Amino acid sequence: MEDGGDDGRRPQPVGSPGSVPRDLDRELDRLDDERMLDKLTRYWIDERNSPDILVWQGLVVEETLDKLQAQAEMVQKLQEDPRTSEEEHFRIVLIQTEAERVKFLVRSYLRTRLHKIEKYAAYIIQTPEMRGRLSVTELAHAQKYHALLTAHFHSSALSGLPESMRSLDDDEDESGRGTVTRPNKAQGLFIRARRRCPVSLPNGGILELEKGAIHLIPYEAIEALLRLGDVECL
Repeated sequence: MEDGGDDGRRPQPVGSPGSVPRDLDRELDRLDDERMLDKLTRYWIDERNSPDILVWQGLVVEETLDKLQAQAEMVQKLQEDPRTSEEEHFRIVLIQTEAERVKFLVRSYLRTRLHKIEKYAAYIIQTPEMRGRLSVTELAHAQKYHALLTAHFHSSALSGLPESMRSLDDDEDESGRGTVTRPNKAQGLFIRARRRCPVSLPNGGILELEKGAIHLIPYEAIEALLRLGDVECL
Protein backbone atom coordinates (compact mmCIF):
# COMPACT_ATOMS: atom_id res chain seq x y z
CA MET A 1 0.00 0.00 0.00
CA GLU A 2 1.37 3.38 -1.02
CA ASP A 3 2.05 5.83 1.75
CA GLY A 4 1.48 8.86 -0.52
CA GLY A 5 5.05 10.02 0.05
CA ASP A 6 4.38 10.86 3.73
CA ASP A 7 7.71 10.61 5.54
CA GLY A 8 6.08 11.08 8.94
CA ARG A 9 6.83 14.80 9.21
CA ARG A 10 4.10 17.36 9.26
CA PRO A 11 4.70 20.57 7.32
CA GLN A 12 5.40 23.51 9.60
CA PRO A 13 2.81 26.26 9.09
CA VAL A 14 4.10 29.60 7.90
CA GLY A 15 4.33 32.03 10.78
CA SER A 16 4.88 29.38 13.47
CA PRO A 17 7.94 29.67 15.74
CA GLY A 18 11.11 28.83 13.84
CA SER A 19 9.53 28.91 10.39
CA VAL A 20 11.07 30.92 7.58
CA PRO A 21 8.79 32.81 5.18
CA ARG A 22 9.61 31.86 1.60
CA ASP A 23 8.35 35.08 0.04
CA LEU A 24 11.61 36.96 0.55
CA ASP A 25 10.50 40.05 -1.36
CA ARG A 26 7.30 40.46 0.64
CA GLU A 27 8.94 39.96 4.02
CA LEU A 28 11.90 42.24 3.35
CA ASP A 29 9.66 44.95 1.93
CA ARG A 30 7.69 44.76 5.17
CA LEU A 31 10.89 45.47 7.12
CA ASP A 32 12.23 48.09 4.72
CA ASP A 33 10.77 51.57 5.16
CA GLU A 34 12.24 54.00 2.65
CA ARG A 35 10.52 56.97 4.24
CA MET A 36 12.08 56.19 7.60
CA LEU A 37 15.54 55.84 6.02
CA ASP A 38 15.06 59.15 4.21
CA LYS A 39 14.18 60.80 7.52
CA LEU A 40 17.21 59.30 9.25
CA THR A 41 19.49 60.49 6.44
CA ARG A 42 18.03 64.01 6.59
CA TYR A 43 18.37 64.22 10.38
CA TRP A 44 21.96 62.97 10.13
CA ILE A 45 22.92 65.57 7.50
CA ASP A 46 21.17 68.35 9.44
CA GLU A 47 22.95 67.37 12.67
CA ARG A 48 26.36 67.16 11.02
CA ASN A 49 26.07 70.57 9.36
CA SER A 50 24.26 72.54 12.05
CA PRO A 51 26.52 74.41 14.51
CA ASP A 52 23.90 73.87 17.22
CA ILE A 53 22.68 70.59 18.68
CA LEU A 54 19.26 69.75 17.28
CA VAL A 55 16.29 67.94 18.81
CA TRP A 56 16.89 64.24 19.53
CA GLN A 57 15.09 62.12 16.93
CA GLY A 58 14.58 59.16 19.22
CA LEU A 59 11.51 57.72 17.50
CA VAL A 60 13.24 57.37 14.13
CA VAL A 61 16.41 55.93 15.71
CA GLU A 62 14.48 53.39 17.79
CA GLU A 63 12.32 52.29 14.85
CA THR A 64 15.42 51.92 12.69
CA LEU A 65 17.19 49.77 15.28
CA ASP A 66 14.08 47.62 15.79
CA LYS A 67 13.79 46.96 12.06
CA LEU A 68 17.50 46.21 11.75
CA GLN A 69 17.15 43.65 14.53
CA ALA A 70 14.10 42.05 12.89
CA GLN A 71 15.89 41.96 9.54
CA ALA A 72 19.01 40.40 11.10
CA GLU A 73 16.91 37.66 12.70
CA MET A 74 15.22 36.87 9.39
CA VAL A 75 18.54 36.81 7.54
CA GLN A 76 19.96 34.38 10.10
CA LYS A 77 16.98 32.04 9.67
CA LEU A 78 17.33 32.15 5.89
CA GLN A 79 21.05 31.41 6.09
CA GLU A 80 20.39 28.39 8.30
CA ASP A 81 17.51 27.11 6.14
CA PRO A 82 18.68 24.39 3.69
CA ARG A 83 15.89 25.42 1.29
CA THR A 84 17.48 28.83 0.71
CA SER A 85 18.62 29.02 -2.91
CA GLU A 86 21.91 30.39 -4.22
CA GLU A 87 20.08 33.41 -5.59
CA GLU A 88 18.54 34.09 -2.18
CA HIS A 89 21.97 33.80 -0.52
CA PHE A 90 23.29 36.41 -2.96
CA ARG A 91 20.40 38.73 -2.15
CA ILE A 92 21.05 38.22 1.55
CA VAL A 93 24.57 39.59 1.03
CA LEU A 94 23.08 42.70 -0.59
CA ILE A 95 20.65 43.07 2.30
CA GLN A 96 23.48 42.82 4.84
CA THR A 97 25.46 45.46 2.92
CA GLU A 98 22.50 47.83 3.05
CA ALA A 99 22.06 47.10 6.76
CA GLU A 100 25.68 48.12 7.39
CA ARG A 101 25.04 51.41 5.60
CA VAL A 102 22.06 52.11 7.86
CA LYS A 103 24.11 51.20 10.94
CA PHE A 104 26.76 53.67 9.82
CA LEU A 105 24.14 56.43 9.64
CA VAL A 106 22.92 55.66 13.15
CA ARG A 107 26.45 55.52 14.61
CA SER A 108 27.52 58.73 12.88
CA TYR A 109 24.36 60.52 14.03
CA LEU A 110 25.00 59.47 17.63
CA ARG A 111 28.72 60.35 17.49
CA THR A 112 27.96 63.79 16.06
CA ARG A 113 25.53 64.52 18.88
CA LEU A 114 27.98 63.21 21.48
CA HIS A 115 30.70 65.53 20.17
CA LYS A 116 28.38 68.54 20.43
CA ILE A 117 27.13 67.53 23.89
CA GLU A 118 30.68 67.43 25.23
CA LYS A 119 31.69 70.62 23.42
CA TYR A 120 28.68 72.60 24.68
CA ALA A 121 28.13 70.79 28.00
CA ALA A 122 28.21 73.95 30.16
CA TYR A 123 25.96 75.85 27.76
CA ILE A 124 23.48 72.96 27.63
CA ILE A 125 23.29 72.70 31.41
CA GLN A 126 22.74 76.46 31.73
CA THR A 127 19.99 76.57 29.08
CA PRO A 128 16.63 74.83 29.74
CA GLU A 129 15.66 74.94 26.05
CA MET A 130 18.88 73.14 25.12
CA ARG A 131 18.39 70.50 27.80
CA GLY A 132 14.99 69.76 26.31
CA ARG A 133 16.61 68.79 23.01
CA LEU A 134 18.49 65.86 24.54
CA SER A 135 17.41 62.36 25.40
CA VAL A 136 17.46 61.33 29.06
CA THR A 137 20.71 59.43 28.49
CA GLU A 138 22.32 62.35 26.64
CA LEU A 139 21.39 64.83 29.37
CA ALA A 140 22.81 62.54 32.07
CA HIS A 141 26.05 62.28 30.07
CA ALA A 142 26.25 66.07 29.65
CA GLN A 143 25.82 66.62 33.39
CA LYS A 144 28.37 63.95 34.32
CA TYR A 145 30.87 65.14 31.71
CA HIS A 146 30.60 68.75 32.86
CA ALA A 147 31.00 67.75 36.52
CA LEU A 148 34.10 65.65 35.76
CA LEU A 149 35.64 68.39 33.61
CA THR A 150 34.99 71.03 36.27
CA ALA A 151 36.50 68.84 39.00
CA HIS A 152 39.57 68.17 36.84
CA PHE A 153 40.22 71.86 36.12
CA HIS A 154 39.75 72.82 39.77
CA SER A 155 42.13 70.14 41.03
CA SER A 156 44.79 70.77 38.37
CA ALA A 157 44.82 74.56 38.04
CA LEU A 158 41.88 76.64 39.25
CA SER A 159 42.36 75.91 42.95
CA GLY A 160 45.52 78.04 42.87
CA LEU A 161 43.75 81.09 41.39
CA PRO A 162 41.84 83.82 43.21
CA GLU A 163 38.20 82.93 43.96
CA SER A 164 36.91 85.42 41.39
CA MET A 165 38.80 83.63 38.60
CA ARG A 166 37.77 80.04 39.33
CA SER A 167 34.40 79.91 37.62
CA LEU A 168 33.94 77.86 34.46
CA ASP A 169 30.38 79.06 33.90
CA ASP A 170 30.99 82.68 32.93
CA ASP A 171 28.99 83.92 29.94
CA GLU A 172 30.64 86.05 27.28
CA ASP A 173 31.03 89.71 28.17
CA GLU A 174 31.07 92.69 25.80
CA SER A 175 34.60 91.84 24.72
CA GLY A 176 33.52 88.34 23.73
CA ARG A 177 35.40 86.67 26.55
CA GLY A 178 33.88 83.89 28.59
CA THR A 179 34.40 80.32 29.70
CA VAL A 180 31.18 78.86 28.28
CA THR A 181 31.48 77.66 24.68
CA ARG A 182 28.38 78.50 22.64
CA PRO A 183 27.35 77.50 19.11
CA ASN A 184 28.24 80.02 16.40
CA LYS A 185 24.78 80.79 15.09
CA ALA A 186 26.17 83.31 12.60
CA GLN A 187 27.75 80.44 10.66
CA GLY A 188 26.51 80.15 7.09
CA LEU A 189 24.80 76.95 5.94
CA PHE A 190 23.91 75.64 2.52
CA ILE A 191 20.23 74.76 2.75
CA ARG A 192 17.47 73.59 0.43
CA ALA A 193 13.85 74.63 0.91
CA ARG A 194 11.53 71.64 1.31
CA ARG A 195 8.54 73.91 0.84
CA ARG A 196 7.91 77.59 0.07
CA CYS A 197 8.67 79.69 3.15
CA PRO A 198 9.91 83.18 4.12
CA VAL A 199 13.22 83.80 5.92
CA SER A 200 13.91 86.81 8.13
CA LEU A 201 17.50 87.84 7.42
CA PRO A 202 19.84 89.38 10.06
CA ASN A 203 19.75 92.73 8.19
CA GLY A 204 15.98 92.94 8.61
CA GLY A 205 15.10 91.86 5.08
CA ILE A 206 12.76 89.04 4.07
CA LEU A 207 13.83 86.33 1.63
CA GLU A 208 11.14 84.15 0.05
CA LEU A 209 12.45 80.63 -0.39
CA GLU A 210 10.88 78.69 -3.24
CA LYS A 211 10.52 74.93 -2.88
CA GLY A 212 13.73 73.24 -4.02
CA ALA A 213 15.76 76.48 -3.97
CA ILE A 214 19.31 76.27 -2.59
CA HIS A 215 20.82 79.14 -0.59
CA LEU A 216 23.75 79.99 1.68
CA ILE A 217 22.15 81.55 4.77
CA PRO A 218 23.27 82.21 8.38
CA TYR A 219 22.09 79.46 10.71
CA GLU A 220 20.38 81.97 13.01
CA ALA A 221 18.07 82.96 10.13
CA ILE A 222 16.84 79.42 9.40
CA GLU A 223 17.10 77.83 12.86
CA ALA A 224 13.32 77.73 13.37
CA LEU A 225 12.68 76.57 9.78
CA LEU A 226 15.18 73.73 10.20
CA ARG A 227 13.45 72.66 13.40
CA LEU A 228 10.07 72.67 11.62
CA GLY A 229 11.44 70.71 8.66
CA ASP A 230 10.76 73.52 6.17
CA VAL A 231 14.42 73.49 5.07
CA GLU A 232 17.19 70.90 5.11
CA CYS A 233 20.97 71.16 5.22
CA LEU A 234 23.18 70.10 2.31
